[in-house]
Amino acid sequence: MTESPPSDLVRHVVGTTGLPPEVAARVVADVVAYFGETVEQYVRRRHGELRRGQHRNAEIWALLRAELAARPVAAPPLSERQLRRLVYG
Repeated sequence: MTESPPSDLVRHVVGTTGLPPEVAARVVADVVAYFGETVEQYVRRRHGELRRGQHRNAEIWALLRAELAARPVAAPPLSERQLRRLVYG
């Protein structure tokens, strides 16, 4: 069973956007799930997306490090080696 999104945040989104409560709840749930990914999940998902976008690994590692540092709850700095290990084991 999926946990309900925080009701106070849903009310805030409804009040600031005019979205219907059902839509606001779905948007909040999507955002919470997106930012709820672990570092490992995020790195694996983004690596796959960037590879499908024809990026090379040398570019991907730099992009991932920058993206991780910019997330609202930033991950600790990871080296290229640590990122590779998250993706390839």
